[in-house]
Amino acid sequence: MPGRGIVASYGPRFWALVALIGVGAGLGGAALMELLRAVQHLAWSYHSGDFLDGVKRTSSGHRVLVLAVGGVLAGAGALLIARIPRRHARPAADEVSEAIWLRGGRLSILPSLARAVHSIVIVALGASLGREAAPQQTGAALASLLSERARLPEWQRRLLVACGAGAGMAAVYNVPLGGALFALEVLMGTLTLPLVLPALATSLIATAVAWIALPTSPTYAIPTYAIHASQVVWALIVGPLAGLAAVAWIKLIHRAHAMRPTGWLRLPAPIAVFLALGALAIAYPQLLGNGKPVVQLALVGQLSVALLAVLLVLKPLVTAACLGSGAPGGLFTPTLAYGVLLGGLLGEAWTQLWPGAPLGSYAIIGGAAVLGASMQGPLAAVVLLLELTHHAEALMVPILLAVVEATVLTRVLGAPSIYSARISARASAHAGEGSGENGGAGDAGEEHGAAPAGSEFAEVVQPSARWYY
Repeated sequence: MPGRGIVASYGPRFWALVALIGVGAGLGGAALMELLRAVQHLAWSYHSGDFLDGVKRTSSGHRVLVLAVGGVLAGAGALLIARIPRRHARPAADEVSEAIWLRGGRLSILPSLARAVHSIVIVALGASLGREAAPQQTGAALASLLSERARLPEWQRRLLVACGAGAGMAAVYNVPLGGALFALEVLMGTLTLPLVLPALATSLIATAVAWIALPTSPTYAIPTYAIHASQVVWALIVGPLAGLAAVAWIKLIHRAHAMRPTGWLRLPAPIAVFLALGALAIAYPQLLGNGKPVVQLALVGQLSVALLAVLLVLKPLVTAACLGSGAPGGLFTPTLAYGVLLGGLLGEAWTQLWPGAPLGSYAIIGGAAVLGASMQGPLAAVVLLLELTHHAEALMVPILLAVVEATVLTRVLGAPSIYSARISARASAHAGEGSGENGGAGDAGEEHGAAPAGSEFAEVVQPSARWYY
């Protein structure tokens, strides 16, 4: 990365944009969360309690009907958004990772904002996808617009787009440090001091601004779990298993993304998938939404063994099905849910051999391991779990042990992150065409934070990469 030490040649204009992006990401995240709650309360007819409680109080027919409406909106919205004029002649990036790696940090503002609102509405209606995609898209699109208007060089624009996405995530989850690490470690693929400062500043501003509407309490309420020898031994054994689970999850996401419908099929595909999800929700309402209530119950050990096993199988499948139908949404909380379900189930078996540690502690360790390996961001995953719970510090040793083992295994097996796996083949085909005044992301060179040759990202964007097959 060009620059001189800690300041990296940033000027006053750059830092002014950092502040503006932070404020915009915070306001955008708060507005999207208010929209999420409004749609949830309206669709599921509840005014108190959490989302899962509201769903459980509805009838079977109500669940199927709401999901049917969600399928229609998912398909119709995708067709309408595709007709919105783009500011650039090149095909617009559907994912923030596409914009950073392949488009020189360029996102069209109107389609991106429309996609963010579309995503939040679909998730509120029960789609098994994450809510973080919407604030990430909003923050990234704002950063792209402002940096282009200010005529910043491409390497600064790409950095600010990643910071905007991380700031959006930080705002809605109240995770300023985790959001900054997500922007750098997961989206940019590097951690250096000149990059850390803008990411931290953007995330902390966005988080503080979002406090005007969003709570400052942790996302998940858990007790303080004490460290126990059984947890350390269990983490040593389960780390590689979590890595294998992450590889399977990444492959599932890649295949689902590759199967997304095009043309007129974008209307019937989500309708069919959402109707099937509504039918499954009659027996298992926990499948609906991003998985936050499931994570909460698993972290305090309030899910039965049978339900843990069923959700461990069904939750990833319905998430992949929603993604494959073309519905917009994120993967952060669904991935965390997958990890805590795996950790809770394996922890339940372990407590039969070595009792003493609470079941919820195993869910935290498993969730961190699968999340870190799936995102290829071990530091971001650990910090996010700490900020999301505020009471997991005592489990740091087993968490780090499991995260390191799981992440190393996924790297050895050549798996990309879940975000790299979502980069479309269409975008990959245009990767070598260049993206701006400095050339394409592939031309920017490693000094600008581009993916180095032979990296896991390079394997994703090359159709001949062995990992796909």
